[in-house]
Amino acid sequence: MLALLAGRGALPGAISATLDIAPLVCALESNPPDRLTVDITYRIETLGSLLEHLRERDVDRVCMAGGIDRPQIDPSAIDAATLPLVPVLTEALATGDDGALRALIGIFETAGFSVLPAQEAAPGLLMAPGAPTMAQPTDIHRADATRGAGIVAAMAAADIGQACAVRRGQALSVEGVFGTDWMLAALAERPDGEGGLLFKAPKPGQDRRADLPAIGPETVRAAAGAGLEGIVIEAGGVIVLDRPGVIAACDRMGMFLWSREPQG
Repeated sequence: MLALLAGRGALPGAISATLDIAPLVCALESNPPDRLTVDITYRIETLGSLLEHLRERDVDRVCMAGGIDRPQIDPSAIDAATLPLVPVLTEALATGDDGALRALIGIFETAGFSVLPAQEAAPGLLMAPGAPTMAQPTDIHRADATRGAGIVAAMAAADIGQACAVRRGQALSVEGVFGTDWMLAALAERPDGEGGLLFKAPKPGQDRRADLPAIGPETVRAAAGAGLEGIVIEAGGVIVLDRPGVIAACDRMGMFLWSREPQG
């Protein structure tokens, strides 16, 4: 049986809709998924008990999908089953996103569960290479995409994000702990006016069993509000929620969407 460890947003529901058998939906407290019934709500302080409950329900696989706020551990709320996990959890929460997710994956694997990547649970959410929009990237955009890939690769060393905005070779903004939407909102009053693109891709070397970047129609609207001309994603490395809606939104805004093959 599959347990879906669901965070905020539409991704958990999109994955669940593709499965032949409904998963057991588990959600961290205060991080419920959109339009998806939650079977089990848990806290980080009761993670050990969750593992025991999953075994009792004959769960053998877990899939992590959706956004979560980095929790703070309340020592008074830790239950007996979670106490042995506290050193690992404490160290994980002090690292970057990829480091924290690697530690969480390790906890589940040590407990006997296999971790199913979201893109394997719902492979139709990934895009093949190409630009399906009416607007198409120019040579300038292609150069900016190369620059964006280099910026994300540099960010990987600090484990700080999976996206950036680039215009004519210059980094306008980089994604941090508050995510892509916050980054784009911060560009709404940019002093240079408009132009450039949003580049989004997995960090080189990241564990792709969790936290694969994603875009949806809201990303298009936010990018348009930031004055950007298009969106570039890594083909096979970025989840696209509501692909028809994303393409239609790009066409309405006069923006391009380019699913770019990984280079090198």
